[in-house]
Amino acid sequence: MLKTYKSSFKQNITAVNLDQYVPKVELKEYLKINDTIYEVDSKAESSMTFSRLLNYKYSDTLKKMDPDHLVALVTEVIPKYSCLVFCPTKKNCENVAEMICKFLSKEYLKHREKEKHEVLKDLRTMSSGNLCPVLRHTIPFGVAYHHSGLTSDERKLLEEAYSAGVLCLFTCTSTLAAGVNLPARRVILRAPYVAKEFLKRNRYKQMIGRAGRAGIDTVGESILILQEKDKQQALALITGPLENCYSHLVQEFTKGIHTLFLSLIGLKIATSLGDIYQFMHGTLFGVQQKILLKEKSLWEITVESLSYLTDKGLLQKDTVSKSEEEVQCNFHITKLGRASFKGTIDLAYCNILYRDLKKGLEGLVLESLFHLIYLTTPYDLVSQCEPNWMIYFWQFSQLSPAEQNVAGLLGVSESFIGKKASGQAIKKKVDKDVVNRLYLSFVLYTLLKETNIWSVSEKFNLPRGYVQNLLTGAASFSSCVLHFCEELEEFWVYRALLVELTKKLTYCVKAELISLMEVTGVLEGRARQLYNAGYRSLTHLANADPEVLIGTIDHLSRRQAKQIVSSAKMLLQEKAEALQEEMEDLLRVPSDFPGAVAPSTEKA
Repeated sequence: MLKTYKSSFKQNITAVNLDQYVPKVELKEYLKINDTIYEVDSKAESSMTFSRLLNYKYSDTLKKMDPDHLVALVTEVIPKYSCLVFCPTKKNCENVAEMICKFLSKEYLKHREKEKHEVLKDLRTMSSGNLCPVLRHTIPFGVAYHHSGLTSDERKLLEEAYSAGVLCLFTCTSTLAAGVNLPARRVILRAPYVAKEFLKRNRYKQMIGRAGRAGIDTVGESILILQEKDKQQALALITGPLENCYSHLVQEFTKGIHTLFLSLIGLKIATSLGDIYQFMHGTLFGVQQKILLKEKSLWEITVESLSYLTDKGLLQKDTVSKSEEEVQCNFHITKLGRASFKGTIDLAYCNILYRDLKKGLEGLVLESLFHLIYLTTPYDLVSQCEPNWMIYFWQFSQLSPAEQNVAGLLGVSESFIGKKASGQAIKKKVDKDVVNRLYLSFVLYTLLKETNIWSVSEKFNLPRGYVQNLLTGAASFSSCVLHFCEELEEFWVYRALLVELTKKLTYCVKAELISLMEVTGVLEGRARQLYNAGYRSLTHLANADPEVLIGTIDHLSRRQAKQIVSSAKMLLQEKAEALQEEMEDLLRVPSDFPGAVAPSTEKA
């Protein structure tokens, strides 16, 4: 039956001519060297043919500020059409956006002026009155930068404005090419580099693929700006084949395969050595084993990985004799393995987490959240951290004596940070990962106290997007640690504490706003509006009139108002039912109560 269905499906797909529904959009690729533009032509001997000379009048000042002729290239398409300029670094995105706006005429300010004013107003509202000075300058011209330094709310708002045509130019990093659907008439690559690494063809194709989207535009073009020194390498880039796709299952110290095996055994999909080996044959890695495995066989990789998990205390091996000649190896997950599996803890850190939690029990400081925050600061973000030692020293000096004891328990003293801040030599060895993780804990601790990403990013001199990503990662990891502790009885003391901390990290707002943010569609800005308007609890929202909400709360549509009231009613009902069940459990006579009559059971 399945074969028949597949065959019929293939025939139907083959018979349909998709071109009649989605017309093809030609994407023209260009290279720019100095002030000459060449069209990429695979039939030409040099793989490119002369197209045109840039005909834009440049002043001496503009030549110095814009040697790549970006102003000339973008003004050929904006504001009527959209344009993306890919830059090698985040800082370069901001600089390019500002530079372009310096040389745009005032006519660009008039294009959809009212809507651009609304974008600026919304940015201020969602950021508690804060606004990036670069965006304040560029958005009136229809220009904005887009990179990970923005908060998720800022990115979403700017993307919506770009999709609606209010913004016509983004200067962005290569991360925009993956995942975000923001097509453009023209895509410009300012350099064939991502940071200091030369572009690979896969990424190049992904970036230029933003131009000329079917169903959205009729034509698309990409321009790669080159220096003469990069010409030959760039020609190889545009004419060479796409890189092959290989399995990464055994890369990064075989982390992927270890996690896969723990999941297979934890879910009881495969528990014997033979079944796990058979499963591996069906993976992409199994299919590519002849290419990827030079020194070891798939069987050896499987056995070694299972041995590693067993030695680490995550699995236990059972040997079963099926006959005198045949012995079967079965595996089952240990308590530590199940805790790591249920908490989705990276296996590279599960033993470190267990050790940190165990050590934390010896002197858990509950005077504040600081100790608990350190224990839930994500390990995988530590390597990206580069502490500012003067800020570190100042923040350390602001801690209470009990909080400073937490640092002492970790082996980080005030004198150590003071010496680092003053540039003195340090003889005593201190674990760098612990020092960096403690610094990130300072950021999170300050954030929970101030609940303002902007002020914390300024205080620690970090991009606000980075601070938000740290907060999101900590909220997620805190939830993972909670599930980890739920599987291990020895860590019962952490459970209630982690529930509260996870909630605080998830919402990271003043305590009075948390209940409002449980409602679907209510984020911090909206919660603050509702609270200031007198709606200070779920009960208030559940009994609100949507029409009154529309008149009271700025920028609230009728659909959103109805959704808020409906969601609040549903949440209130769920909480009432949970309390009802709890009350019935409390009033119910326990089954082990002395003299209680056991329910009779009829004999069959």
